Amino acid sequence: MDRPAYLLEFEKPLRELEKQLESLHQQSLENNIDMSAELATIEAKIDVTKREIYSSLTPWQRVQVARHPKRPYALDYVTALCTDFQELHGDRQFNDDRALIGGTAFFEGKPVMIIAQQKGRDTKENIIRNFGMPQPEGYRKALRLMKLAEKFSLPVFCFIDTPGAYPGVESEARHVSEAIAVNLREMAILKTPSIAVVIGEGGSGGALGIGVTDRVLIFENAYYSVISPEGCAAILWKDRANAPKAAEALKINATDLHRFGVVDEVIPEPLGGAHYDPAAATQALKKALIHHLSELTLKNTEKLLNDRYDRYRELGEYREAIAAK
Repeated sequence: MDRPAYLLEFEKPLRELEKQLESLHQQSLENNIDMSAELATIEAKIDVTKREIYSSLTPWQRVQVARHPKRPYALDYVTALCTDFQELHGDRQFNDDRALIGGTAFFEGKPVMIIAQQKGRDTKENIIRNFGMPQPEGYRKALRLMKLAEKFSLPVFCFIDTPGAYPGVESEARHVSEAIAVNLREMAILKTPSIAVVIGEGGSGGALGIGVTDRVLIFENAYYSVISPEGCAAILWKDRANAPKAAEALKINATDLHRFGVVDEVIPEPLGGAHYDPAAATQALKKALIHHLSELTLKNTEKLLNDRYDRYRELGEYREAIAAK
């Protein structure tokens, strides 16, 4: 796949090699000279460099990949994975939040309920989507759809991709924290299978508001955190420039989250990130969803609820030890 036009800082050495390759290729065409050996050498170096860069990304670099503007968003995955998606609007109390979307669809020929946080591709759409930051009515809409799914025994798929719930005055005035808290409670006792997938950013309670599910999956370069690295750096070090240090300390990347049992599976991404090959990323997600959904649908309601309860009670395990003198 062609390299995305948007470059991250750590990708620049790779771009320099690609410029050399383009220049040599152009010279070969203009002067009718066989430069296949030179071209092969640079191509091999590009492949090695690419693997070196993306196999050793720091936590902060993975956060940057998770925020890449060309990365597939929720609707991209829903469109590719499902058929007959019918979006349902409004929370029946205040408004329709476009940052949090939902509706029915068919996955592998079976009906499911989709709930997803959606960002925008350009300035106009980002304003409509509120940059992927839901307000209280978004979480209340999500709860309404979850209850609808429960009524008709539909599995629930939640796609998490938000820097956090909207922290504005109007959001607080309409009780965003209460809306999220109610969702946490109700998702814990929802009588239908549920799977959450962190596809990009999983920021704070804004992500958790649709994340209390039977299984939590995460893409390789996504992150899931109680606070953004910048916010953590501002609090602990009084300087947002310490975000890379905060990202390392928070253990917010997929491998650490899986090791601690916060997520149940890490979904592999194409080399360079999901935006390099969205089709491959979609296929990896599809495989994971099929696997986990097949396991969950075998459980009766009582076991489903008990296993969900046990899953979240076991989070935050700690051990006491006596310090050496």
